[in-house]
Amino acid sequence: MTDASTPPVSSVPDDGAAPGPAVPPEREVLTWETFGVAARELAEQVVASGFRPEVVVAVARGGLLPGGAVAYALGTKGVGTLNVEFYTDIGQTLTDPRVLPPLMDTSDLPGAHVLVVDDVADSGRTLALVMEMLSTHGAEARSAVLYTKPRTIIQPDYSWRDTDLWITFPWSADPPVAGAQPRPKD
Repeated sequence: MTDASTPPVSSVPDDGAAPGPAVPPEREVLTWETFGVAARELAEQVVASGFRPEVVVAVARGGLLPGGAVAYALGTKGVGTLNVEFYTDIGQTLTDPRVLPPLMDTSDLPGAHVLVVDDVADSGRTLALVMEMLSTHGAEARSAVLYTKPRTIIQPDYSWRDTDLWITFPWSADPPVAGAQPRPKD
């Protein structure tokens, strides 16, 4: 769940006067530098818990960079990705999250210790879907996210920070480069 644009939010004074100029909403902004700290601190939480993942599964797209960074910090070489689409715009989702191709090979997962990494547990529905899928394939899975929102339906096993703000991630803060595919609504 990432967004590069800032939607305008009107503010109406308590006296009932006409709305003032558009004011951008307050955001949680993750910088590249802080991202490195966050990934290592997530890995430290995993190690401190005694869980030793053999595989890190990054939930694409938002979990790709956090998944890779956490895998490096843990020394875990087995890394997979699972592509899930849910958010279509700020606060707008599909009816249900859906898995997109290419599909991850799950043949080696029965009995494996798997750490699922994503950028944020907002509604938690994407994370719940992935955790259920891995469970049905026989994996012992735990989850790690950079941010947890209070409304999530699933509490991640490891989380770097709690927030109720919209988050700007460094990898999605800018629009695609000139000539690239237009970015779909995230």
